[in-house]
Order: sequence, then structure tokens, then C-alpha cells
Amino acid sequence: MLIIFKLLGSIALLIFGMKLMSEALQKMAGPQLRHLLGAMTTNRFSGVATGALVTVAVQSSAATTVMTVSFVNAALLSLSQAISVIMGANIGTTMSAWIMSAGFSFNVANLVWPAFLVGIILIQLGRYRYVGDFLFGLSFLLFALGMLKTTGVEMDLASKPEVVAFFASFQTNYWTILLFLLIGTILTAAVQSSAALMAITMVLCATGAITIYQGIALVMGENIGTTLTANLAALNANTQARRTAMAHLLFNVFGVIWVLILFFPFVRMVCSVVDLDPNAEGQDPTKLSFALATFHTFFNVINTAVLIWFIPQIEKLVCAIIKAKKTDSEDEFRLQYIRGGLMKTPEISVLQAQKEITLYGEKTQHLFALVRELYATQDEQAFNKLFERIQKGEDMSDRMENEIGRYLGDVGSAHLSDDTKQKIRAMLREIGELESIGDGCFNLARIMRRKRENKVWFDDKLNDGILHMYELVDEALSQMNVTLGGFKEELSISVSEDIERRINALRDSLKKQNIANLDQQAYSYELGAVLNDLIAECEKTGDYIINVVQARLGEAWTEKD
Repeated sequence: MLIIFKLLGSIALLIFGMKLMSEALQKMAGPQLRHLLGAMTTNRFSGVATGALVTVAVQSSAATTVMTVSFVNAALLSLSQAISVIMGANIGTTMSAWIMSAGFSFNVANLVWPAFLVGIILIQLGRYRYVGDFLFGLSFLLFALGMLKTTGVEMDLASKPEVVAFFASFQTNYWTILLFLLIGTILTAAVQSSAALMAITMVLCATGAITIYQGIALVMGENIGTTLTANLAALNANTQARRTAMAHLLFNVFGVIWVLILFFPFVRMVCSVVDLDPNAEGQDPTKLSFALATFHTFFNVINTAVLIWFIPQIEKLVCAIIKAKKTDSEDEFRLQYIRGGLMKTPEISVLQAQKEITLYGEKTQHLFALVRELYATQDEQAFNKLFERIQKGEDMSDRMENEIGRYLGDVGSAHLSDDTKQKIRAMLREIGELESIGDGCFNLARIMRRKRENKVWFDDKLNDGILHMYELVDEALSQMNVTLGGFKEELSISVSEDIERRINALRDSLKKQNIANLDQQAYSYELGAVLNDLIAECEKTGDYIINVVQARLGEAWTEKD
């Protein structure tokens, strides 16, 4: 029982170490990942290289594929770009297999203790705590590999007749290979870590419990099982993200099919590379682990070399398998980039939330366009229909703010970098101000309904003033959306500030003229009150807009009204 607990504990520590490494690297590189992937995926070959490099860095193909699905879900990567990145991720994950095989060839404990010491010092210093977290994760990973190696020796499965007899009952044929492939797929899908299953496979092969043929079949199953992580992440994502996860599955399934066709000669070729006889007994454990790592590398490199030329065809196939959903009405405020639960990379989830806020801003401007249309509508029935659309839009705006806010709250509860925490605070302010703009639109609609019910009519001069105010607010909304959708390093608040000054100046001019007209009894007090309410609500909406821009750019609006 002690040996079993040591085995399970080592696997748990291995998974934890890889997770800690991955999260630490994402915190260090999170803000730059969007720029990195966008710049390095200009063609299929650079996409493959990018996927490989990112996976080598975070030591987890699952993390890379989930990040890629997240980027596609947030429309930061196209489907074809994502497919090439995932191909590269499959190559990059082979580095984990080589690290593990190295762990079976020397005493990794010699590296663990210095790494723990340096890691805790960096964490205590604070400034380099993410580097310290990475070293801690690496230390746990290496320590777990050492424990697995030791536990494998203690198990000594090759000396136990019952175990030998059990595995010997599986003859080396295609049915056995298919059975072990299925076992590898199921176990990897359950554990959601191909690295952990790779370590177990190496232990079983090194102790002589299974043959190299059975071990390689398990590795093939691990390649299919690991695709479940991205597919689970994409369950509640949009259509393109689910297509990306499906492409990952198809990539590995295709590889397994061609390897099965050429299985025995291919395995013999791989074994010859590491000078291993696949049919001999009592093999060197180090050579067995290197053979598994070599197969894993050959499998993914050859698979990528073949399929990289068929990315457009793969894209068409996944589009045919996963049909696009019907698009929502433009009046529907529904989340498009955030659906269901969180992706497993909270740093990347912030990018999705920003994309959703950009959409929120566009929908808010559309709502204001309905307000402008309502002002010009004369027909009673058309007016009522437009008013109902604006009311519905304001309700949906409230829901959108609540859902994005709840999502950001969940992301913010994770252990994040200071930069990401600052972004979340800014986004919470953005959605609060956007919701206020939605309220302002509905308030304008109600003022217009009161104007209509009380039969208050403006002359051409007053109409021109209100229409000019609407144009300025719409201009402010357009600039706001440019700011929400762009890189803040490339933007300036000065354009929005200038529009806000013009709105304030027009408000002052219209109010002054309104007071003068009322003094001269040019029109009724009721008409003046309606006019004043419209002007005030438009100016207040302009304030909300500049607040959104402030939050996005991290600057303060200093002018006092």
C-alpha cells in the first residue's frame, strides 16, 4: 500500500509541478501573449514554430491548446492560424517526454534542492516571485520524476510472476495494440495530463511490466486523450473555438491511424535509433524511456510535416463537422466571446473579457442609433415599436454588465499578476459606465415619449441644436469604440477630450439660449423643460463615455464642468 501511495503521490506532485510552471510562465508572459501570437502566426510555418516555442516554455500542450482556443474564442486568432499553433504545440510537448526520460537516466534530486532554495528566495523578494513560482514548479516536477523512478525500482514488477503472467497474456498483435491505445486514451482523458501518463508508461516499461510495443500503444492513446482538455474548454465557447478543439482531435486521430497501419515496422525503426531490440527481454530502462520519447517526437513531427500542407482542407472539414450557429439579432445583448465557465488560463480570460467589452461598446452605440431614429419618427406605431426595442436593449445591457462583471469577478479570484489585476479593475469600471450609457439612452427615449404625449414640438432651430448634440454624442461613442478595440499604447485620450469639450460647450450654449427664450416667453415652460432634459441627458451620456475612455487608457479626466 505504501508503494501504491508513493506512486499516486508522485503522479499528483508531477501534475502539480507542471501546473505551477505553466501558470507562473503565463503570469510572466500573459500581457505579451496576444502580441506574440499575432506577430508570429503570419503563416503556417511560423504558427507551428510559435506553438512549439510556447509549449516548450509552459511545459504543457494542454495549456497551449486551451490558450489557443481562448484566443480563437476572443477572435484574436483565425481558425487556420490556430490549427498551425496546435500542430506546433504537439511538437513542443515532446520536450516533456525528453525531460522525463532524462529523469530516468540520472539522479534528478541533485537539481531539486538548489532550485527550491533559489525559488523561495525569489518569492520572498517579491519582485521576482513568478520566477520563484516557476522554479518551485520545476523542482516539484523533477522531484516527482525521481520518486517515480525510485518507486518503479521498489515495485520490481518484473519479478512478480502474477504481473508478468497478466501482461504476457496479451499477445503482441493488433488487438492488443488497440486495447492499450484505448486504455491510454481513457486514462489520459480522466487525468487530463498526458505528461503524467507518459511518466507511468515509462515506469511500466522500465520495470519490465509491459513491452515497448504496449508502451508505444499507450503513448498513442495519450495523444488522443489529451485533446479532451481543449474540447472541454471549448464546450461553451463559440463556433470557431469548438472547431479549433476539433482540429486538435482530428490531427492526433490522423496520426494514430497512419502509425497503426505501419505500426510494427515504424516501432522497429524508432527502436533502432536508440539502439534497442524491441523483442529482447531485460532491456536497459534508460533506453526504453528514450525509445518512448523518440517515438513521441517522431509521431508528432512527421504528423505535422504531412498535415501542415492540408490546413485549408482541415479547416473545411471541421467547418463541415461543426456548423455555425444562427447569428443573434443586433438588438440582442448576448455574450459572444464568454460562454459558460472559465477557460483554464485566467490571464488569457482577461483578453476574452476585453473583446466582450468591445462588443458591448458597439451594441451600446447601436442602442443610441435607435434613440436618434426615435427622435425623427413621426408615425405612432413605428414610435412605439422603436421605444420597445430601446427598452429591451437597456434591459439586455444590464444583463450584459452583470454577466461580464461576474466573469471578471471569477477571473479576479485566481492568483493573478498585478498588471492583470489592474486591468480587471479598469474593465469593471468600463462595464459600469457602459451600463450607465444604456440607462441614458432609455432616459432619452422616455423624455421623447413625454414630449410626444404632451404634444411638444420644436422649431427648426431647436431641432438643429438637438440633432447637433446627437451627432457629437455619436462621434464620442465612435471614438470610444476605437479606444476599446485598439492597443492602448497606440491611442490617446486627447480626441475624446476634445469631443467632450464640444459637447459641454454646446450644452452651455443651448441652455443659455433656452433660458433667454423662456424669459422672452418665446415658447412654453413645458417645452423648455423637455428641451433642458434632453440637453442634460445627452451631456451626462457624454460624461459616461469619457469615463469609459479614461478607464481603458488609465488616465484621468481633469477638466471641471
